Amino acid sequence: MMGSTRMKSGTAQKLVLNMITTAAMIRLGKVYENMMIDLQMTNLKLRERAKRIVMTITGVSYEGAVEFLEKANYHVKTALVMIKANVDRDEAKRRLERSDGFVRQAIEGKEYRIE
Repeated sequence: MMGSTRMKSGTAQKLVLNMITTAAMIRLGKVYENMMIDLQMTNLKLRERAKRIVMTITGVSYEGAVEFLEKANYHVKTALVMIKANVDRDEAKRRLERSDGFVRQAIEGKEYRIE
């Protein structure tokens, strides 16, 4: 097999680092259904990404995503819990607090537990 050993080594290192950071993001509760959901909407591009994330995960329309994000003070996790658990913002925030920020557990109404 031909090719640069340095290139192969760099590619292998990048793959390992990607696996480590992906696993860390999952364990920290920043990922839901293969999407990074814990983002700060600091510019137009990120606001649009947040809307697409809410639309993709919940199936709501663009207008629905905007409405729920506004109600959630532009916090993606809160908007997701509001929609998926059919609760208001205050209850969604309580659930996220009790679940230590893990959206899946907040939707299911479960407390955070290290397993």
